[in-house]
Amino acid sequence: MGLLYAIIIGAIAGWLAGKIMKGGGFGLLVNIILGIVGGAVGNWLFGVLNISIGSGAIGDIITGVIGAIALLFVAGLFKK
Repeated sequence: MGLLYAIIIGAIAGWLAGKIMKGGGFGLLVNIILGIVGGAVGNWLFGVLNISIGSGAIGDIITGVIGAIALLFVAGLFKK
């Protein structure tokens, strides 16, 4: 069940990050994958910065979106 939850939250986060980063996206499928990976990056980043967003699905989506935006930004640097 945890894997399915991570995929669903990551998919939502990747889609939202693609919408926020206009022109920085790589298409729906890659944005979803980046959202899943972005969840892990967001958790790591917030852990390093000692920031707590909260628990639950909304906190996980916010963390995933911020992580996915960071990944899309870095990936966009290499895309050019």
